[in-house]
Amino acid sequence: MAGSRLRIIVTGLAALYPVGGVAWDYLQYIVGFARLGHDVYYHEDSWSWPYHPIQKTYTADPTYSVDYIADFFKTYAPDLTGRWHYLHLHDRSYGMDRSAFDEVARTADLFLNVSGACMIPENLSANCVKVFLDTDPGYNQIMLSERLSWSENVDRWCATVAAHDRHFTYAENIHGADCIVPRMDFAWKTTRMPVILDLWSGPAAEPADSARPWTTIMTWNAFKGKLVYKGVEYFSKGTEFEKLMHLPRQAQARLKVAVGGVDAPLDRLAEYGWEVVDGPGATVTPADYQRFIAESRGEISTAKHVYVAMRTGWFSCRSACYLAAGRPVVVQDTGFCSIFDCGKGILAFNTPEEAVEAIRRVERDYSRQACAALGAAAEYFDSDKVLARFIEDAF
Repeated sequence: MAGSRLRIIVTGLAALYPVGGVAWDYLQYIVGFARLGHDVYYHEDSWSWPYHPIQKTYTADPTYSVDYIADFFKTYAPDLTGRWHYLHLHDRSYGMDRSAFDEVARTADLFLNVSGACMIPENLSANCVKVFLDTDPGYNQIMLSERLSWSENVDRWCATVAAHDRHFTYAENIHGADCIVPRMDFAWKTTRMPVILDLWSGPAAEPADSARPWTTIMTWNAFKGKLVYKGVEYFSKGTEFEKLMHLPRQAQARLKVAVGGVDAPLDRLAEYGWEVVDGPGATVTPADYQRFIAESRGEISTAKHVYVAMRTGWFSCRSACYLAAGRPVVVQDTGFCSIFDCGKGILAFNTPEEAVEAIRRVERDYSRQACAALGAAAEYFDSDKVLARFIEDAF
């Protein structure tokens, strides 16, 4: 099967959260599989009201989300404009009509449920390989183990995960001796974010002069309750970012954060010297997201506490995009230095002092580090390589 042309359905959350980073996270899969010669379709069926980033509220009206997906394919993959299906609230189809998508599902070879975002189509071929892709490692495995009551429909979600034939994860260190992610009874295979490198050639060609800030794009806290495993509580990203609160003064550099999420301390970040902008507002379209990265010197970011504490080996989809734009990344170590060659384009830190030194190291030889960033993107995240290996491992 690995050498055959496959009919592939890829799911995502681009309609549920129509903002730039989310669009790139999911829709590069569709473009990448198509470029490998596969017959690929995007499908979204989350049963949920979509978020409207302009109105900053969830809404029963799907118009903004429908237009958003259509615009992405029209702009970045016009040959795929007729290959997406958004089933709004599990009721009404947009993009492809329901009968056309049902025929695709009936004849599909591979169903890739990225983030476990969607329900398995009811009439999916019995011969179709169903793959659950865990993009939120530690969190998802704890939820599978503990079935925390504050998570809505957790039992149904756990049953859906178990109904897949293969289980992949962005926790590339999940089989490492130092990784404490509960594996449950799943035979986890590892993978990573695919990046369509030529779609990032524009940002990569834009000079990153020394006056530009080091930046990141983040959600402060995405958890709706306490994430507890074996008596230990694990946290989201804000907990780790607190450790960098003084970094602008320590590094004596321009640092900028585009932040969203619950309880983000925007005023306090600004008081400590961070340039602060609204995350969804600054990166609402795929083009805005690319522009924000292109206008950066590099990325400076922490990871979610759960990724770090459990030594997952997770590496950010966002950071992969910075690399593809030729921007070096200074990012908190989750265990990925056993997988990637850290120090060249990718610089890891464990403490604020190490983050300061990493920024200074990049600035001392910026041109070489920027070239190394592009090299890392090509070596580790090129969609042709990532998705070809994924197909081999899935079959």
